[in-house]
Amino acid sequence: MNGVNGAMGPPGLWQEARNNDGRVYYYNTQTKETQWNKPPELLTPVERALANQPWKEYTTAEGRKYWNNTETKASSWEIPEAYKNALTQSQPPARPAPAQQFVAGGTSSFPSYPQQREREDYSERAGPDRQIGYGQSEVNGSRGPAFQPQSTDPEYSTFEEGEAAFIKLLRRSNVQPDWTWEQTMRATIKDPQYRALKDPKDRKAAFEKYGVEVRLQEKDRAKERITKLRTDFGTMLRSHPEIKHYTRWKTARPIIEGETIFRSTNDDTERRQLFEEYIIELKKANVEREAVTRKSAMDELVNILKGLDLEPYTRWATAHEIIQANDRFQGDEKFKTLSKSDILTAFENHIKSLERTFNDERQREKTTKARRERQNRDRFLALLQELKAGGKIKAGTKWMDILPSIEADSRYTAVLGQAGSTPLDLFWDLVEEEERALRLVRNEVYDVLEDKRYEITPKTTLSEFLDVMAADRRTNSIAQDTLSLIFDRLLEKVLRRTEEDKHASERHQRRLVDALRSRIKHLDNPPVMPSSSWESVRPQVAHLEEFIAIESEDLRRQAFDKVVRRLKEKEEDAEKERDKKRDYRDRDRDRERERDSRNGHPTRKHPARASRTPEPDAYEADRRKAMADRERQYRKSSTTGLSPPPRDRERDHHERIPSKHGEGRLSTHYDRERRDREDERERLYRTRGDPRGSRDELDYGSGGGRRRRGVDSDGESAVSVSRKRMRRDRDEREKRGKTKTPPVVIVKEEPAVHSGSEEGEMVEDE
Repeated sequence: MNGVNGAMGPPGLWQEARNNDGRVYYYNTQTKETQWNKPPELLTPVERALANQPWKEYTTAEGRKYWNNTETKASSWEIPEAYKNALTQSQPPARPAPAQQFVAGGTSSFPSYPQQREREDYSERAGPDRQIGYGQSEVNGSRGPAFQPQSTDPEYSTFEEGEAAFIKLLRRSNVQPDWTWEQTMRATIKDPQYRALKDPKDRKAAFEKYGVEVRLQEKDRAKERITKLRTDFGTMLRSHPEIKHYTRWKTARPIIEGETIFRSTNDDTERRQLFEEYIIELKKANVEREAVTRKSAMDELVNILKGLDLEPYTRWATAHEIIQANDRFQGDEKFKTLSKSDILTAFENHIKSLERTFNDERQREKTTKARRERQNRDRFLALLQELKAGGKIKAGTKWMDILPSIEADSRYTAVLGQAGSTPLDLFWDLVEEEERALRLVRNEVYDVLEDKRYEITPKTTLSEFLDVMAADRRTNSIAQDTLSLIFDRLLEKVLRRTEEDKHASERHQRRLVDALRSRIKHLDNPPVMPSSSWESVRPQVAHLEEFIAIESEDLRRQAFDKVVRRLKEKEEDAEKERDKKRDYRDRDRDRERERDSRNGHPTRKHPARASRTPEPDAYEADRRKAMADRERQYRKSSTTGLSPPPRDRERDHHERIPSKHGEGRLSTHYDRERRDREDERERLYRTRGDPRGSRDELDYGSGGGRRRRGVDSDGESAVSVSRKRMRRDRDEREKRGKTKTPPVVIVKEEPAVHSGSEEGEMVEDE
């Protein structure tokens, strides 16, 4: 309310505001609190009345209103009576608005905010040229309106009535749902009902609500029209049985274009859509019909498979041939609707059922067998219990002790060969039980022996042990067989402990002897020599702890003898190593001398020894001829300014190959490869023939085993090649008769390549 003299009263604690999305929220100016729900201070009487009843009003996405009961969760499209009564009770009776009185210099009796809202609404309706000036004058320091005309806006008691009047105006003005708000304002702003809603935001919201409702109505009308047209179109199409589920639109159009229903719409797309929907229905019906036929065929096929003599392991190829040859399958047309995959599925299901039946039968047999084996084991256990009651099975009993008495029993033979526990396992289980029972008695015996301080030795007899046990009341009632068994085990344990002590003593003696031997070995003043005697060494070690720890003189001498023996063995090994090295040196010297003699070089390591005259070289003429050829080739290339191509030294003597007619021809690439293969074959043959292998061959630095002499000769060294070359040279000398060569030395082939020679090299006789 306004304060005195026109002063504004304090604003309310809660104020209405909107976020960026336009959603209304409420803000407390004092506590700075915000909330979505409207505070009770701002609720109108209508809102308070509606808040006290369970029905709440909501709006769907299409703009349609409905009511929901928060208590019973019931919903209704019609306004409930409780909601309607709350609205009626909360609305005060309509009364005329009092005339506004203005007093010069005074204040208005109405709040300034509604007046301001009305002025804004009026300014919005009338525009700038129809606004009446609201000049404000100050009288006695207070502000008040200078002039306010009487309002002609329609008044409605509730917001809903004003909204309904505004929507009625929009409908009367034929406002279209696709209009903009500016177009709507220009069409309706002059009508008084335009101001049925005071707030411009409410008017725009009502316009949007109106647009949604109109669109929904148009959509409903279009849906109803399409529904009726679809029904009529479907009836028309069903009257033409020649239209099938596979008929196309271009085929069906000439058939139905003379129908009245066809001409009821001018949209060809709509007609085609309705036809496609009808075809889809026909296809669904056809699919359902085929499914029924297929199911019937599958059921009949299952019956056929049951009548066939099929095994669980029958293969599909065999079964398919049997099914195709069946008379029932061939005579019925409905089986043609089944694909090969359908027949395979039915076959697999049938085989699975056969396998399931087969597995169930095997499981029953297995269960029966297990039950029978368990009964056999129970009968054999009863047999063992009988033997135990008869005293034949007790602790320490062996299997071979009872086997002769049970091997002819049917209860024993029935268990043989069964899975699970064997008769021997069951026997040992029973013996283990007896052993556990014997441990209790054995503990009593141990207690008696400990109390009486009686120790069992290897010389203790059974009668002595029984007398001790009979003298005590704890053991005098134990059976003699049990006591005898306990005594045997105790005596065995004593003997085993005595043997272990003996071995431990021997190990200790050996350690003492090894310690004394180590001290004797490391004596340095003077050290022990292989020629030393025990009498000379004994005074040096007599004061040592290792010597004193050994009581036996024989063991002391044994330690000394072991040291001397080891020293002698070392000397012998060293002598053998020296002899071995000497032999290696002599062998290397002989091998080098032999190699030098074969190559025609004098022995270089022994200048004092008289050198022998080198023997005539049988290949001297060949070398000279090769050198002359190279010189001639060099002169020829020097005259033309071209260098001769590089040539292989191994093939200098094979540039020309004599033919069978006596005329030489140039060797080709294939000839050279053939010769290489022959040489390689000859080399491998000789390598395999050598019992010593190739480890004794010497490398002269030629890079391979094919070269005869890496420095002195240019020809190949294979025996076969050498023979051919010698024959060819002899023939040429006979023809020319000019060149004199030293006599050729006949080469003898050795069965294998000697050490020091290269692969295929010839060894000359001295």
